[in-house]
Amino acid sequence: MSIKWRSVFVGVVLCCTGSMLWAQSQNASIIPKNNSPLSRFGLGDPLDQYVAGFGGMAGLSAAINDPYQLNLLNPAALPHLQSTSFEVGLYAKYANLKSNEKSDDVWSGNLQYMALGFPLKNPVNKSLDRIQSKWDFGMSIALSPYTLVGYDVQTKQFDPDFGTVTTALKGNGGTYKLAWGNGVKYKGFSAGVNVAYLFGKLTNSRRVNFDSLAFSYNSEFLDEISVSGFTWQLGTQYVYDFKKTDKAGKSVPSGKRLIVGAYGGPVTNFNTNSSRYYYRFLSEAVRDTILYTSEVKEKGQMPASFTAGFTYEEVNKLRIGIEYSTTRWSGYTNEAKPETLSDSRRIAAGMQYTPNVFSYNRYFQRVHYRAGLFHETDGRSIANDQVTKYGFTFGLGFPIIMPRQQISFIQTAFEVGKFGVPDVLQETYVKLSVGFTLNDNSWFFKRKFN
Repeated sequence: MSIKWRSVFVGVVLCCTGSMLWAQSQNASIIPKNNSPLSRFGLGDPLDQYVAGFGGMAGLSAAINDPYQLNLLNPAALPHLQSTSFEVGLYAKYANLKSNEKSDDVWSGNLQYMALGFPLKNPVNKSLDRIQSKWDFGMSIALSPYTLVGYDVQTKQFDPDFGTVTTALKGNGGTYKLAWGNGVKYKGFSAGVNVAYLFGKLTNSRRVNFDSLAFSYNSEFLDEISVSGFTWQLGTQYVYDFKKTDKAGKSVPSGKRLIVGAYGGPVTNFNTNSSRYYYRFLSEAVRDTILYTSEVKEKGQMPASFTAGFTYEEVNKLRIGIEYSTTRWSGYTNEAKPETLSDSRRIAAGMQYTPNVFSYNRYFQRVHYRAGLFHETDGRSIANDQVTKYGFTFGLGFPIIMPRQQISFIQTAFEVGKFGVPDVLQETYVKLSVGFTLNDNSWFFKRKFN
């Protein structure tokens, strides 16, 4: 590995370290905390699992493959890799929450993903050995936050017997996903499987204060739930290359192609280990324990999901796609925290355009320009109305020539949208994602000596 390559790698590690320190400072109230009232339902707010480059295209994933960029959702894209790819992503988000003519501004941000993917057959080796094979294989490993819990909500009500009663709801924590993907390709067809380990801890607190009673006991109900379990998904893709006739009269690929892809997973089980601490207090001093339990082991089920789409490509020029996904959250169960959710649906469309990828002296001709739209219904509901989310995205992919002429990228994606239930609880947000895609073919290069 060259000195320049090592410098870039160290820089990325420092960026990751900085993002983790940012997350720690959030807990210390140095940075404004994430405040999403809906994250108290289920396992929390689901976080995007696609890389920043595809985030500019509304997160398309079913029928997307790229020789120099990872697709973390559909493992069938892995054997299309032509280089070892290391990816890391960060995000920052600003949101304005409105409810009952009240509003609150919230900033949040963190590490979005870290991933490494590589072809199991090095393309440089195949070229030097003059090997032509109809088979290709790819593998990846990725770590990413999966859900986020973060809310701090207070409500005041008047009771004829007790006067003003303040209820404070607070929560924090979330879950993470460590995924291992494998894919195989034969001619135009590819298939793969992602196996992931889900783990994390959720903390939910409800405090009730009787403001009008000077010497009344107040109450707090504290639940802590640790989650762990395995999930898996299967994915497929088929690439149809349009043909043209060359000068010799042979039928050859025209550079235009259609990709059809799908992936999904069944219902899977997870385990919980929870503790509950309910108590009454006066002047912040604990006076009476109502309930205390620990090491309560229970079970739950993650829902089945399915995503399908298609993409039209003019290689190195244009990419246009659309996809539909659904998740059966109505089948979600959690014995440690029983609740009812609804099935979710998402439809998205996006495109990528590169003016001239081979331009020598005009850099912005080689930049990838991306845009997309999406609309989805969430599994959670407010006042019997299912939560919806919609918005548009745009992004830029800046190519960087690395040592040994390996093309890497700095990816940016912007997302502007709305989330919630109109006139009840509405979030208007702007999200910026920045990703670093570092490619190198020398990691699995077989050197030959005469």
